[in-house]
Amino acid sequence: MAAPRPGWSRRAQYGLFFSFMALIAGLVVGLVLLTLSLVAPSRYEIVRGAAIDVTAPVTGGLRAVVDTVKGMVSGAGNYWDAAHQNEQLKRDRKAMVRQIIRARAVLLENQQLKATLQLREHSHGTVATGRIVGSSFSSPRRFAILSAGSREGVRIGMPVRSAEGLIGRIIDTGATASRVLLISDRSNIVPARLLRNGQPVISQGRGDGTVDLRPLEVGRNPFKPGDIVVTSGTGGLYPPLVPIARVVRLDDDGAIARPIADPSSASFALVEQSYEPEAIQTEAAEPGGKR
Repeated sequence: MAAPRPGWSRRAQYGLFFSFMALIAGLVVGLVLLTLSLVAPSRYEIVRGAAIDVTAPVTGGLRAVVDTVKGMVSGAGNYWDAAHQNEQLKRDRKAMVRQIIRARAVLLENQQLKATLQLREHSHGTVATGRIVGSSFSSPRRFAILSAGSREGVRIGMPVRSAEGLIGRIIDTGATASRVLLISDRSNIVPARLLRNGQPVISQGRGDGTVDLRPLEVGRNPFKPGDIVVTSGTGGLYPPLVPIARVVRLDDDGAIARPIADPSSASFALVEQSYEPEAIQTEAAEPGGKR
């Protein structure tokens, strides 16, 4: 079958006719404007101005649309860049916070190590220095593990202290590590005295991270909140004047105190020789002295 020609459709005929007329009209208007610009330039300026006035709103509207589209594209790009920069700043901040935490941890450890080394220089009975690698918190038995053992000369019964105060005593030893019975353990009893007036007292662990203080003399309660208790040197184990605990509250005939040396925050500790008063050493060294 032959394809239908445009003349066979009335709509197609009208379309071709109006297109031809529009083309003729455009040519006529163009020729008129060209002739007017050559013959009467002044009148052509008026026509051109009128054309500008007519097309200005359309041009302005199109310009606004173009600017809006450009603004949307630019705003989206800026938003993306800002979001990316914000994420980068967050990552940089997190990295900086981690570096600050590590720096503070190193600074704290260096301070503790320096204090421990200074203590070792002034302590004549130091056997070994070790790191506290672990301690119990939830159990009623309170222990800590020290990274120093029999190879360094550590023996059962030796007192353990940090730069802040007394930690406990050695109860088990291995070749490279030892177990420390903390002063907060219920089975650890330490002869002590009040630093304020020298009154003798007894310190015994409570199994909950604190110690129970009791006076040797029955009577009035000698403790006050904030009192510092130190070792008395009695018993031949712990050297005198080592800080033990600070009173936090009173009870009927004694007080509850918190250890000054916290093994959970102390990084290093010293193992010392068991303390023996000079009088006992002299007596044992004299001929015929009791042994």
